[in-house]
Amino acid sequence: MFWGAFSGLPRRLTLAAAIATLIVLLGGVFNTAPAAQPNATEEIQNLTVCYALGTDAIGRGNIQQGKDIYRDCFTENAEIIAIFPNGNSETRVGTDAWADFVYSVFQGNGYTATQHLIGTVNIQVQGNNATMSSYLHATHKRSETSIDVANGTYEDEVVRENGRWKISRRTLKLITFLNLASPQ
Repeated sequence: MFWGAFSGLPRRLTLAAAIATLIVLLGGVFNTAPAAQPNATEEIQNLTVCYALGTDAIGRGNIQQGKDIYRDCFTENAEIIAIFPNGNSETRVGTDAWADFVYSVFQGNGYTATQHLIGTVNIQVQGNNATMSSYLHATHKRSETSIDVANGTYEDEVVRENGRWKISRRTLKLITFLNLASPQ
């Protein structure tokens, strides 16, 4: 009777199904190991979009919307570091602290809008942890004739918490920061 339930399956699959059933019947838990967690890389890559949308909300002056979006991207106590081309750095812990820092920089420089493009994403997944690196090209609008352009690399540590991937540590290494202005 036990083997009859598996009679229509190929022999190798029949053996695997029988073993899994036996484990469960004996009170064990049978979890298949995800080969490469096919959805994990997509979910992790979406964190780059999440971050860009949050940062650009702050760039438009909507700090609360940026904070709300950041909460979907980062763990509660995420450490976020920016290393500037001159070697100076800023570190904040928590999304609200990072959003406040970003807002103060954007407001202090008179930006009226920003656009963060993130690409060349490389992800390595190991269980419930991952690393991700991605390139940044960001435009910060000062006026109708002046922008600041930043380029750099994000290096992230990502974890899965409660079934969702989030960034637990982000380091931005800026390689350039340049003002571009057209003649008036």
